[in-house]
Amino acid sequence: MINYNKKTLKDVDLKDKTVIVRVDFNVPIKDNKVIDDTRIVQALDTIKYLIEQNCKIVLLSHLSRIKSLEDISSKKKSLRPVYENLKTKLNNVKFLEENVGYDVVEAVKQLKHQEVLLLENTRYNDVDNQGEVVKKESKNSPELGRFW
Repeated sequence: MINYNKKTLKDVDLKDKTVIVRVDFNVPIKDNKVIDDTRIVQALDTIKYLIEQNCKIVLLSHLSRIKSLEDISSKKKSLRPVYENLKTKLNNVKFLEENVGYDVVEAVKQLKHQEVLLLENTRYNDVDNQGEVVKKESKNSPELGRFW
């Protein structure tokens, strides 16, 4: 049997750290409400473990496909409904309508231990200001946290 020496969360000392978690919150939404939160529920054990470790937790996810600036400006593919669902399951959850840039860095700096920050749909970076599809979903930024 091959041993890949893969580490899990429990193999790393995360106590009091800022941890960025890529979650799968690509859930069905209708009328700005999550209609099946199975994927959100599946992420809760990981998030709760990080809360127990006194971490600052930053969540990244995509939602659907972004094909135009209209997809962004209409906010129909925003993660806000996911945030509304998540905050019924966890305390101390915040949402930022950005996923890159100065505001994100500042929000992460101001995050308190045991708080969760959900950033906006990472696929919003797939369309540039001219409406061209560029597929630049946000990258891991060492400015935000050490553990991804």
